[in-house]
Amino acid sequence: MQNAIETEPLSFVATAAKGKVSALLTRPEGARSLLVFGHGAGAGMRHRFMQDMSACLARAGIATLRYQFPYMEAGSRRPDARPVLLATVRAAIDAARAAAPALPLFAGGKSMGGRMTSLAAAEAPLAGVRGLVFFGFPLHPAGRPSTERAEHLERVDLPMLFLQGERDKLAGLDLLRPVCARLAPRATLHVVPTADHGFHVLKSAGRSDADVLAELARTVAAWAATLGEAHR
Repeated sequence: MQNAIETEPLSFVATAAKGKVSALLTRPEGARSLLVFGHGAGAGMRHRFMQDMSACLARAGIATLRYQFPYMEAGSRRPDARPVLLATVRAAIDAARAAAPALPLFAGGKSMGGRMTSLAAAEAPLAGVRGLVFFGFPLHPAGRPSTERAEHLERVDLPMLFLQGERDKLAGLDLLRPVCARLAPRATLHVVPTADHGFHVLKSAGRSDADVLAELARTVAAWAATLGEAHR
């Protein structure tokens, strides 16, 4: 019998100027850690990937706090200025820590949500956060290979888990692997064969998208457990 999983709506102040944004705390019975989970640029916290990934993480014993960036809360498709995005990441982490103070805390997100979390961590420490998790780190725009977006990672003094699709057009593995090698031992790279930026796999892989999400959740849980033990 699976443990009960509850999802609770929350809200918090992103910035004084932007006001409150919505959040969803998904917490399984017996949760072992909590991931502050930011969404990608084009879809909010209720996007199917965010919902399904949160459910898979919950089954693996990881609670999540999904949250909206202010532009998405307002119904806009244009992301906020970077200072607003970074302030929202910090506010979400504060909200998560207040909601579940006893759980080890991790932060990250899908694509832009993960990158904004790492930029915030590079700017100043994220209080209480033990590590960062990237679901498809957007290393460069599609068709414009570069590693400039990874330069700030040198200033992130936290363990980092990169979950990447082999066919991700926003992160060529020929560029991302050397980045992670330079960041070692802080960086761990987990590649999903044939997966794209949304973690959809080719039919030839013989696996479903649900199989992939379950794999990602197990990978996060195992990685987070190792870091939790290091803090005992």
